[in-house]
Amino acid sequence: QVHVVESGGGLVQAGDSLRLSCAVSGHTFSEYAIAWFRQGPGKEREFVAGLSASDVTYYSDFAKDRFTISRDGAENTVSLQMDSLKPEDTAVYYCSVRKGVVATRAKEYYDHWGQGTQVTVSS
Repeated sequence: QVHVVESGGGLVQAGDSLRLSCAVSGHTFSEYAIAWFRQGPGKEREFVAGLSASDVTYYSDFAKDRFTISRDGAENTVSLQMDSLKPEDTAVYYCSVRKGVVATRAKEYYDHWGQGTQVTVSS
């Protein structure tokens, strides 16, 4: 059974930074992609950033200049470094995993999700 566990959320002020981590275990995929999504209050879950099986990165427009997704030293751990945070970044951030190479932006293609970690940015 695949387990996806996020950590690193919290309450910060506008302009601060946070680093989220995602640990994936229990899978037998030879290739897999990992992505971060977020869901703000009353909003749809949206794509934030993704990392393909070949370490190609994908970003949404709002994330590309402020967020960085990367694979940590441990093979099954991926981080999301978020800088210059804004109040509109307030959301529950979810890590997700899909079997395959490409980190698609469509949440429907992801089979395994973590419970989410809350990020709150005060103004």
